[in-house]
This record gives sequence, structure tokens and C-alpha cells, in this order.
Amino acid sequence: MVVAGAGEWNTGMATAWHVVSSVRDTPTPVTTPGRSTRASTEGAGPRQKVSEAHSARARSDHAPPRCRARRTTRGSAQISCAQGDWLRDLEAMTISIGLFFGGRSVEHEVSVISALQASEALDHKKYSVLPVYISKDGLLYAGKRLLDIDGYRDMDSLLAACHRVALVNDGSGVLVVRYPPRILRSNVIGRVDVAFPIVHGTNAEDGTIQGYLALLGIPYVGSDITASAIGMDKVLSKRLLRECGLPVVDWVDFFADGWHDSDAAIIERVTAELGEAVVVKPSSCGSSIGVMKVAAPDALRSAIDTALAFSQHILVEKAVPNMREVNCAVLGDRSSVEVSECEEPLGGRADEILSFADKYLHKSSSSGMKGGARELPANLSPDTRETIRSYAEKAFRCLGCSGVARVDFLLDEDSGRVYLNELNTIPGSLSFYLWEATGMSFAELTERLIGLALKRHRERSRLTFTYDTNIFALQGDKMRAKL
Repeated sequence: MVVAGAGEWNTGMATAWHVVSSVRDTPTPVTTPGRSTRASTEGAGPRQKVSEAHSARARSDHAPPRCRARRTTRGSAQISCAQGDWLRDLEAMTISIGLFFGGRSVEHEVSVISALQASEALDHKKYSVLPVYISKDGLLYAGKRLLDIDGYRDMDSLLAACHRVALVNDGSGVLVVRYPPRILRSNVIGRVDVAFPIVHGTNAEDGTIQGYLALLGIPYVGSDITASAIGMDKVLSKRLLRECGLPVVDWVDFFADGWHDSDAAIIERVTAELGEAVVVKPSSCGSSIGVMKVAAPDALRSAIDTALAFSQHILVEKAVPNMREVNCAVLGDRSSVEVSECEEPLGGRADEILSFADKYLHKSSSSGMKGGARELPANLSPDTRETIRSYAEKAFRCLGCSGVARVDFLLDEDSGRVYLNELNTIPGSLSFYLWEATGMSFAELTERLIGLALKRHRERSRLTFTYDTNIFALQGDKMRAKL
């Protein structure tokens, strides 16, 4: 197998690997994104192990007989292979995973923990991990020390030992380069074949990083821009979920300017429509940040002021009496999904919403959501369990999610009713512990997530996003006349 250049092969390699994991029985063309392919059914030939180095100077006559490659007039590579030994050879290749974490979010530290857990779980024989840390002021850093959680105790020393970087698509792939660049020295730190964003909260999980990665043209794990944005906006997602026929708690929402103009009227409306016991939330935060339960109008004003520190859009929900929280996770895409076992997080007082401290500030805080107290599987009747799992699948499909998501529910013990609380498109610790309860290891979960990312990227590469026609060139004189 040959490549026209290291960058071109690195870009196409990730898509090629997905063919390995998903196709076993028919002759298969390997697709280098944006380039033509053709299938071949050549006869069997001797095996040739493909080097992990992916040398940029590999020659066409080095390709094994079962894989033919040629250069096009543009210098790109066209690779065609028959089923057989090639698949096993390709499985030996190393794919570079760009692990993105941190971010300008109040859930910054949670993201760090989740990302380091995922790094440990990845199969390092198949994947090389390039950590890309997003600082709290939005700067990017790369360096192996970022994978050591003890380093985060002294951020100044940690970042001094790393490189500030930028991502560049040079036309053949996405490179991580030093910024500012050094003179007369190489500035390329590594490449990214697949991006694995493990970020939580605003300015990250809400479609921000997904849009950035889409602009770079790189495959990325998890939900796309639209589903990520909707999932982070509690009000918007509740409206869509209710439209899909899913039960959600009644609510009132308003913006900061409306609160400042007519706070008394808003309090009166909340009390009239929802009663005195309510839960106040910022519309665009996770991990219970800024969430407060109040039982009387006197405390409502203070709770709203607290929530306004985190979001300009405020959500006030009717409190569910005698409440239990139950969660489960969903894995897949629009084609196929599976649902995990259900859990009941513990640690808060009875009938209370779990706080950020309940979830993360425990003795095993370096374990993220994995370290929290929980009952797994949750003590539920068979009917309630299946209701929750079916609602979770429907919500995942309703929002158009991909990858893994955790769906949180509220169970009214008095009436037996189940309410869908919210959907997390990048859950803490990727909810791997929920999949372990079904027999799926964390390593297998990361493998599945990368496969889903490559599948979506391959499907999108077939779509038309731009035209080659330049209307400015065709209509030059007429354009100038109009201007």
C-alpha cells in the first residue's frame, strides 16, 4: 500500500480503518476523503506488514499485490484493495486521536477528569493519543504531561512544560503546530486523524467545539453541531422533547433583561403556574451548576439571581414531590442505538436535586462521575425500567444525537410518573460505568465511539457543500456594474 504523502494518508487512514471494523465479507474500496476510489478483485498475493511510521516516501511498487495504488495527476493517492490479508494489515496501523478537553466552562475540571479516564481506556496499540488542552482563557496546549492528573495541581508549571498550539488544515490533513511558530525549525507537533472532544458545558459541549472541528474538516466523536447545541439548551430541548411526545416537567422560562424589567411579575407568574415548590436552573449549564430548589416565593428571588450568574436564560420548573433521580445512557446514531442499564445516583438528601458537590466533590473526586455513590442497577420495577429506557432511546433520536449520551429522569414516587429531565450529549466520564454494567468495557466504548465518528464523516463526505463554479468570474462585468 502506498501513499502520495504522509498527510494525505493520515487523513484517509481513519476512514480506511472504519472499513476494517465494519466490513468483513465483500471486496471493499478504501476511501480517502475527498478523493476517488475504485474496487479491485485482484488475486491473492504475499502479505506485507504496513509500518506504523506511514513514511511519506513510500513507493507504489512497495504495495502488496492485493492492494494497488497509483498517483493521480494532482499527486493524490488512489488506493484499491480486495478483501483478505489487507484488512489484517490495516488493523496494525496506529490512528492518531486528538483528545480535546478543558475549555472556557465552569465544568472545566470535570472535563479534565473525563478525558484522562478516556485516555487510559483507549487501545494504545491501535491509537496514539495527542492531548489538546483548552485553557480557561481559551488557549490550546499540547504535551504528554497533560495526561498526568497530578500536574493540574500547579497549572503554571504544567503549561510551561507544554506547547501552546494551533490546529491547521494544510490541505492534506489536520496538523497540530506550535504557536507562535519557531524560526527555521519544525513546528509540527503531530497530526489528528480523529478528534475526540470530551468537554462539558458552555463554550465547549454546546456545539462550539463541534463547529470548530467541522470547519477543520476532521472526523469527531459525539453529537454534531445541531444536537450538541440543542442538548445544552435546557429550554429548547424541553420544547423539542415535548413535541416528540416525551413527558417533561412544567416550566416557566425568561431572560435576564425581562427579569430586570419586571421581576415581580415573573415571580407572580411562576407561583401561579407552578406553585411554591420549584427548581431554578440556568438554561445552559450542566453538572447541577447554579441549580437550586426552593419551597417558598421568598427564596425564589435569591435563587434566580444565583442562576443569572451562569446564564442569561433562566428555567424554573415545578418541583417533583417524593422524587428519585434515575439515569441511563444511549449509544449509537440515527441508524441504530442501544440503551444501558439504569442507575440511581445517591448522595443528596431525600427528595433533593443532586448538587455539583454531590456529584464531584467526594473522596474519589479524581474518578469523576464514576466515583459518586450510586445504585446500579437501580431498584426499579420491570415496567418502570423499560419505560425509562424506551424514553431514553426516543429522546436520543428526537434530538438527533450520535455517540454516547446520558439521559436523566425524575421519578415521582407518589404517582409513579416518569419525567425526562435532560439529555447530556457528552456525559461526565462518558457514562462508561453504565456500559460496564451491561458487559461493555470502557475500551470497547471508546472503540465504538470512534467508529461512529468515522462512519458519519464518510457519509458526509458524499454530500455536496460547495460548487466549483465561480459566479464572480462568470458575472464579473455585470457584478461591477451593479456595484
